[in-house]
Amino acid sequence: MANDVSHGRVRFAEKFDLLTDLQKEKIAEVVGIVEEEKLEVIRLSFSDQHGILRGKSIVASDLLSVMTSGITMTTTLLAKDTSHKTVYPIWTDGGGFGLEAMTGAGDFVMVPDPETFKVLPWAEKTGWLLCDIYFPNGEPVPFSTRALLQQAVKSMSGLGYKLKLGLELEFHLFQLRPEPIRPEDAGQPGLPPSVDLVSHGFQYLTEIRGDQHETIMSLIRKMILEMGLPLRSTEVEFGPSQVEVTFHPMEPVEAADAVVQFKNAVKQICRRQGYHATFMCRPNLPNLFSSGWHLHQSLWDIKTGKNLFVPENDTELSPLGLNYVGGLLENAKAASVFTTPTINGYKRYKPFTLAPDRTVWSRDNRGAMIRSIGGFDDPGTRIENRVGDPAANPYLYFVSQIISGLDGIENAIDPGLPSSTPYQEEGKPTLPASLVDALAALRKSTTFREALGNDFINYIVAIKEAEIARFLSEPNDWEHKEYFDLF
Repeated sequence: MANDVSHGRVRFAEKFDLLTDLQKEKIAEVVGIVEEEKLEVIRLSFSDQHGILRGKSIVASDLLSVMTSGITMTTTLLAKDTSHKTVYPIWTDGGGFGLEAMTGAGDFVMVPDPETFKVLPWAEKTGWLLCDIYFPNGEPVPFSTRALLQQAVKSMSGLGYKLKLGLELEFHLFQLRPEPIRPEDAGQPGLPPSVDLVSHGFQYLTEIRGDQHETIMSLIRKMILEMGLPLRSTEVEFGPSQVEVTFHPMEPVEAADAVVQFKNAVKQICRRQGYHATFMCRPNLPNLFSSGWHLHQSLWDIKTGKNLFVPENDTELSPLGLNYVGGLLENAKAASVFTTPTINGYKRYKPFTLAPDRTVWSRDNRGAMIRSIGGFDDPGTRIENRVGDPAANPYLYFVSQIISGLDGIENAIDPGLPSSTPYQEEGKPTLPASLVDALAALRKSTTFREALGNDFINYIVAIKEAEIARFLSEPNDWEHKEYFDLF
């Protein structure tokens, strides 16, 4: 395993000191597993601005070289919207980014993180590594969402805090209709697949509906556990063909890595078995229900190991916990670009639907944006943010929570009293009605601009504006129904 495929970047990671001591130790362990398991192919992936994994596959014999020297990718991957169209003028000076390294579709370098290594149970003799990304001069790519989360966690650690996250992720499973993919089905984006239901739904958590999903869910569960991801439960949701998974608590970077690995694994496993899995919030199919991504959060003292959200008396949360909630509520509109980054996701924010529609919190009320759980003398005390879209980039979702929560603590933001009627709180700010509204809030947010920098905010706004522009330029089902017969 000594082939050199570095293309002039021999020992890139060593030259620029990009790996921790632990990562350097893990390299030998990963190489040992690859040899013991007789793996033949290693997939290398990085998470792009949308949380979509992109990468290359190498033969296993080249792994050691790539672990230390990296492998190149094109910078245009950082300039794409959700249709995979390049929306920045890459042939201009600075490529539209104002960065020389982004001009003309040049290279950046993926450096594998050996701590993320997985053996893929569904792909024969195949391993998988997530990567961090750098320019050829060793500088981190400023648009790396994984790096942004790593930095946010580092900032939080500097204050003596550690964040623990619990994940509840809903999605839909369908049976694929056996139709060929025709040339005319291709495009940016291509036509979506034709599907049938796995179950009729509406029988929330019933044994019968659960068993109807087991043919595919049992395989998903088996392979996810074989990968070593901390899956906790699988359950059938209310809607047709809708399911939910939960995970054991994790710290932010580990949790984000787990989500991108899980989502990609599920989609690949399903496709191989004749199913289609989608993390789109609200598919445009009859009788379907929106999917959400509920994020449980608790803040812990690094030195004492104490849960800092536990109150000292019979109240919902500690003063620090209340301030953290205050920050989430105060910054919710701007954070929506990261928690709900799709046009489709805003169709979920409707009253009396177990989804929030305004920035309020409550004690154990699933209609509120923030639900507090636990209380006095309960070490499991935490909050649940119910605002998330399953399509969200997990690195940016978690970054938004850290920035918002720390802002609440730093400025002692009072969340007000908890609500028992979250859909009837007059005067409380509503969540954005659209991605357009969310972008307007993010543009004006000094909190996010100070935390992430103007360049990143302007970057993500430009990419999402391109997505909106495409949406507004194309006829849709609503327009056809509204005007085709009337006029």
